[in-house]
Amino acid sequence: MHTKAFLSEHEVSHLLATARELAQANHWAVAIAVVDDGGHPLGLLRLDGAAPIAGYIASEKARTAALGRRDSKAYEDMINAGRQAFLSAPNLQGMLEGGVAIWHEGHCIGAVGVSGVKAEQDAQVARLAIEALLRAGNNEGSAP
Repeated sequence: MHTKAFLSEHEVSHLLATARELAQANHWAVAIAVVDDGGHPLGLLRLDGAAPIAGYIASEKARTAALGRRDSKAYEDMINAGRQAFLSAPNLQGMLEGGVAIWHEGHCIGAVGVSGVKAEQDAQVARLAIEALLRAGNNEGSAP
């Protein structure tokens, strides 16, 4: 039998709080979503001023990163490079930059998705929140 790491309620709260602080420090009205390794929602926060659709997009970016075991930008890059057939991939609706997978001991344990500002800024908030969580207790990163 194998054991499996997972995101606890405390870690999800830490991710959401850190991402919120980072976004507010930059005056970015965003939505932040945290999902488990299967793309199931664990937490969602829509900051004041963020468009209602941002919550949906952040959730889908996170789910795409978790299910694909890679940042959602990889899919956006693939499609932009001409592989439009990938748009028909099932269950991947957030193929936009801003979803970042969370890695622990070589396994994807979830993802953070952010939506509301420029794509690279969305990804920056997600990545920095994950890095802060990992510095607080673990030694893995946001890439395998």
